[in-house]
Amino acid sequence: MTYPESLDHMLAAWNESDPHKVRAHLDRALAEDVQFIDPSTTTNGIDEFEANVHEVQANLPHAAYSRSSGVDSHNNLHRYHWQITRDGEILLPGFDVTEVNDEGKVIRVLGFFGSLPLTD
Repeated sequence: MTYPESLDHMLAAWNESDPHKVRAHLDRALAEDVQFIDPSTTTNGIDEFEANVHEVQANLPHAAYSRSSGVDSHNNLHRYHWQITRDGEILLPGFDVTEVNDEGKVIRVLGFFGSLPLTD
């Protein structure tokens, strides 16, 4: 199964260096009532999501955001690993489960930081 283009547009927003163009990426990717939950924040709606993107970019200048795995998809759910890097160094690895609506717009992102713990 292929994943929706909205996931690429959402990723592009995190990598957009022009703050005035971030919203254009998000408008292509997100539903108006999108929910974003990770260990550092919970946002509701596209405006709060955009504010979070700008805040993270300000806190991690010159960082690059990328998927570090393929995308596994079923029933409008998509899971994938990602990482934030700068100058070749991984600053933060993570994992997302993203849900889209029937039009392919992102309605929920559940993010996790770091790697999964090993079993005992």
